[in-house]
Amino acid sequence: MGVYSISRERMVREQLIPRGIKSPAVIAAMSKTRRHLFIEEALWSRAYEDFPLMIGFGQTISQPYVVAWMSELLESSPGMSVLEIGTGSGYQAAVLHEMGLKVYSVERIRELHQRTRDRLAAGNYARIRLKLDDGTLGWPECAPFDRVIVTAGGPDVPAPLVEQLADPGIMVIPVGLDKRSQKMVVVRKINGKITREAKGSVAFVDLVGACGW
Repeated sequence: MGVYSISRERMVREQLIPRGIKSPAVIAAMSKTRRHLFIEEALWSRAYEDFPLMIGFGQTISQPYVVAWMSELLESSPGMSVLEIGTGSGYQAAVLHEMGLKVYSVERIRELHQRTRDRLAAGNYARIRLKLDDGTLGWPECAPFDRVIVTAGGPDVPAPLVEQLADPGIMVIPVGLDKRSQKMVVVRKINGKITREAKGSVAFVDLVGACGW
């Protein structure tokens, strides 16, 4: 068993399960996805520690618990389509792919998009569809999406993402007018009705775009 396999097992055992992550699909995906391959090699020794890491251009790869938590909040099933806003390192997209979802991911920073595209292809995640664009506008030509996950914090829930959410559907997004104090919000669309539920306090990089900051 390799050193990174052991690190993944410890991450799940010491960081995720004690904090309440229960979904077998999430635990299996987090155990399998090689987080170190989504960061620079100089940081590999820290890949499975309990904090976010910088990936350049003012962006981060979220700490493992946050990735697992957001994935669990989606309440997804294999075969569902999921739109991710903020490809970043590609790690969250890879976890969702390992959960059996059809992943569509939008990144606005060209350099990140290109680098992550190459890393995902090298890691056998070529079926993840990627787009370089303003993520706050979603991916209308591929909508509707059963699930939407936003990995950056905005002042409110972008209307285009709500429109592109299937009915029934669930979106998970950090929201807050104060960038230093955001809430993880679960948005549900059921029979045309939209509800929001705050799940806890978080701090994310800015959601930049026409319907963000």
